[in-house]
Amino acid sequence: MFLGSDNRPRGSRLSLRIAVVGGVAVALFAVLFFRLWNLQVLDGGKYLAEAQNNRTREYKVIAPRGNIVARNGKVLVDNRTSLALVVNTEKLASGPEKEEAELKKLGSLVHMSLKRVREVIAEAEDKAAGAPVTLRQDIGYQVAFYLKENPERFPGASVQRVFVREYPNGDLAAHVLGTVGTVSEEELEEPQYKGLEPDDQVGHGGLEGAYDEDLRGTPGVTRVQVNAAGQPTPGGRLTSTPPEPGDTLVTTINPAVQAAGEYALASRGLPGAFVSMNIHTGEILGMGSYPTYDPTFFTEPFTQKEYEQKFNDPILAPLTDRAIYSFYPTGSTYKIITALAALEHGVITPQTVIQDNGYIELAEQKFENAEGVANGPVTLVPALRVSSDVFFYELGRKMWDKNYLQEWSHKLGIARPTGLDIGGESEDLVPSKEWRDKLFQEGGTDRPWSAGDNVQLATGQGDLQTTPLQMAVAYASLGTNGKVPTPHLGLAVEDAAGRVLQEFTDLDKTHRRVKINSAYRRAIMEGLHEAAQASGGTAVEVFGEFPIEIAGKTGTAERQGKGNQSWFIALSPYPSPDIVTVATIEEGGYGAESAAPAVKEILEALYSKQLEKAAESAQSGTEEGIAEEGIAEEGIAEEPPIEGTG
Repeated sequence: MFLGSDNRPRGSRLSLRIAVVGGVAVALFAVLFFRLWNLQVLDGGKYLAEAQNNRTREYKVIAPRGNIVARNGKVLVDNRTSLALVVNTEKLASGPEKEEAELKKLGSLVHMSLKRVREVIAEAEDKAAGAPVTLRQDIGYQVAFYLKENPERFPGASVQRVFVREYPNGDLAAHVLGTVGTVSEEELEEPQYKGLEPDDQVGHGGLEGAYDEDLRGTPGVTRVQVNAAGQPTPGGRLTSTPPEPGDTLVTTINPAVQAAGEYALASRGLPGAFVSMNIHTGEILGMGSYPTYDPTFFTEPFTQKEYEQKFNDPILAPLTDRAIYSFYPTGSTYKIITALAALEHGVITPQTVIQDNGYIELAEQKFENAEGVANGPVTLVPALRVSSDVFFYELGRKMWDKNYLQEWSHKLGIARPTGLDIGGESEDLVPSKEWRDKLFQEGGTDRPWSAGDNVQLATGQGDLQTTPLQMAVAYASLGTNGKVPTPHLGLAVEDAAGRVLQEFTDLDKTHRRVKINSAYRRAIMEGLHEAAQASGGTAVEVFGEFPIEIAGKTGTAERQGKGNQSWFIALSPYPSPDIVTVATIEEGGYGAESAAPAVKEILEALYSKQLEKAAESAQSGTEEGIAEEGIAEEGIAEEPPIEGTG
């Protein structure tokens, strides 16, 4: 026997091996048993639910946006249905070559080149990465059926029935209405868009943006059963939650006034804007800007290049709402502010006489009346009637080291937000000593504040920058004797059944009040009335025979490098006005040349029934008054009667 040899019988060694193998097998079976038990018993319910979920799909059902209507119920924006070709880039055919082939084929179906398809997808990805991309709307039923019948050839494509904004009146009130588009990644981070998905549609700008939560609606959900290929099975609909349509927004817009204002601007072919507003309530009857744009452009997919080609003209700037986003001097329409500042601070009285020799000299600089006309000795009323610049130059000189013009500009709403519900207002400027001296210290100008600056401001010139809407608010404040209205375009929100959910008619809490001496107000109003309708008035050639008595002021603003800008602002009817109407036209010449006739066209639409009544009375030879008719075709319900028009 050798040392180290195993003396155990062979049978013992074999038994040991069998025992080891058997133990390992038992352990493995135990592990398998416990795993199966865990899957079947402990987690069985969870996996059963997942298996069932794999057999179902959820589809979002888009909710139609609410309509936007005029104050008389006329539809300004509604919806139409459209078949849209939608591409999910994450589900396109795998591999660059297969993906390109699929996109090329999809493009050919809807008459788009591969380059154009990729541009649309890239633009959409920039706005909302990962969201399905609408490649083309209104694709036609033949294309839709072909895609439905060949899903395996187009794994990344689908056809969806969508709601598209429709504008039955073309570009009417385009700036006021705003547009609708896909929510951006940045917007998804904002509280008001919480819960939305990257492909959802939201309002941008105007009424669409301001009242988006009311108009948006709530999407529905449909759950269907699908087969192994992910296709719906026959009769496989499981549950369905219908979408809730958005609410209807009723606006303050009077369609007749809106159309007249836009036509008046377009017919002159020059950039400009208009506003017509109820001075008591702040309800905007019409507001527009020219040039305008066709909002249907934004209902189709477009690229940045196409957008820039259409809208990036810095001169025409069709997307700019010049009624609320402009930087205009106002010319002589500003003189009511100069008059109020001088009267309220005791610089003059309505009877103060100032000698108008046609010009004043200040620091070797000559400030002249238009065309050098000398008006002789004038008081406030005739100074407003003939628009004596010298009279107001003198007031500006007397107040140059005070802050009276700036104070009253601010009180009446110049260079401060009006509170307009759709936002979008520009930051404007009333120049002051503090502003210019600071600018001088910073090297932004070559001189500090001087008397000449205040002289210029007194006639609405120099560095003054404001908007037609702010001027409408200033004149409205004069017309109401100190109640500064908050302009607004939303009137009410109604549900699909026409029930009123919310009204915006009681805004007294948002109106400011400014103390104005009633005697001073009457004097200024008388001067404006004579300017519009008395002999020698600057607008008498336009309004001299107008049957509705008004108080109005022309303005001719000088702009560096451009022709004179035409302004006219009217308060009607005189002496107890309800409406302020403003028009301004860039390079339109004197106030009476372009802006005053434009305002007249708007007032003719506003007071159409009264004017018809006046014409009938004139033809019949009767002396019946025209003050008993309600305001305007499709106009304002329950307004105060027109006074002083008999």
